[in-house]
Amino acid sequence: MGLELRQQLKLSQQLVMTPQLQQAIKLLQLSRFELLDMVQQELLENPLLEEKPEEEAVERPAEEQAAPTKEETYNDESVEQDLAKTAEWESYLGEFSSTAKQAVGREYETPEEGMSFEARLSAKPSLESHLDWQLRLSGASELDVQIGEQIIGNLDGLGYLRATAEEIADQLEHMPVSVQATSAEVESVILRMQRFDPLGVAARDPRECLLVQLDAYNMDDPILVSLVSEHLEDLEKRRYKPIARKFKISMEELKEYLDVIQTLDPMPGSSFAGSEPQYVSPDVFVYEYDGEFVIVLNEEGLPRLQVSPYYVDSVKTTNSKDKEYMQDRMRSAVWLMKSLYQRQRTLYKVMESIVRFQEEFFRHGVKKLKPLILKDVADDIEMHESTISRITTSKYVSTPHGVHELKFFFNSALGLDDGSQVGSESVKAMIKGYIGSENPRKPLSDEKIAEMLKGELQVNIARRTVAKYRSALGILSSSKRKQIF
Repeated sequence: MGLELRQQLKLSQQLVMTPQLQQAIKLLQLSRFELLDMVQQELLENPLLEEKPEEEAVERPAEEQAAPTKEETYNDESVEQDLAKTAEWESYLGEFSSTAKQAVGREYETPEEGMSFEARLSAKPSLESHLDWQLRLSGASELDVQIGEQIIGNLDGLGYLRATAEEIADQLEHMPVSVQATSAEVESVILRMQRFDPLGVAARDPRECLLVQLDAYNMDDPILVSLVSEHLEDLEKRRYKPIARKFKISMEELKEYLDVIQTLDPMPGSSFAGSEPQYVSPDVFVYEYDGEFVIVLNEEGLPRLQVSPYYVDSVKTTNSKDKEYMQDRMRSAVWLMKSLYQRQRTLYKVMESIVRFQEEFFRHGVKKLKPLILKDVADDIEMHESTISRITTSKYVSTPHGVHELKFFFNSALGLDDGSQVGSESVKAMIKGYIGSENPRKPLSDEKIAEMLKGELQVNIARRTVAKYRSALGILSSSKRKQIF
């Protein structure tokens, strides 16, 4: 059969993701800090969008702050101008807060505030820069400095050397500017750098690291040195009795040696490799007032947006080409404010639904956390599950029982004998409580914890499930928790 071209009509439907719709979806899943960055970026890129001056902010009744709820089109220039003049950031957040907005003036300004942000920061020294500084002040020769730099380049985040002396000598030889060094010369520099601060850095393994520290502190007790050099694995696995028999010492004497070893640092580079703490700014606050829970969205730092009146009034006087651009920027600005309003409205409704489902948690704590899935909240507020998933991503809420991510309230269920259910997070909290109050000399086994849960909750939970929850909490097994002293 021959090939031929044909024309035919076909009717089909497809979803077109417009840029505006993509922006609205993206706003849902942005964290608070990401949202602030995004709004600031839009303020820079859109000349029609501006932040309303703080001194012009006035209090308005809540009924006057309601944002439009029906679908509107912006093809009519007069409608666009009217929206631009009345659309304010304050309007979008007002009805979602139970506290009045207060304009806080700056009473004073410290001299530091006149400086740039970068000028007020100092970089935390890295392990590499700290060691390089000591190396160059140690009076080492030029060759030793080059060897030392190569050694520093082969350290991991904990300060351990991940290359042999032979490998480092070979690396020096194949550098753009070849450096000739023997393995003995490299080993000599390694031993010298192990005495740098932090003590024990550039060691090849924990045993060598601890031995360097014992030598530097003049702790030359033969038993102590032997415990570090030969029995670190036995100490890790708490095989204390065979060790006490071998050295013919009592358990009390062995404990004294262990106390000394615990004062040493097996990870000398950890103080430099540790990540900076991540501070969380809650998106929502939930307070209890007169037996009821009040939800307040966090508005701190969020600018009040409006379309610049100057540009709105100048639209009529511009030519057709500029007028088209101005109208496009106006639509973009108004759509952004509508999207921000929709984001806050969705976040408020989702939090309201979570409070209804998890009221016992807000009153009594994590042990009363109920099973909850995205579909429950989606059905409650008549939204799609994907919307609930996006709005709960990277969002935090401050509750009477601590700050939690919104996804914390969604957890799987365990069936009880009476047909009811209990949340997995509640079970984890109970396991943590049992282990926290156990006898350190007789720690609770996973099987014993399963029996205790069955007695208190009437739930049939397997030992392996207890082990899975315990591991998720970062708690060691009973054999590793046991203390004999």
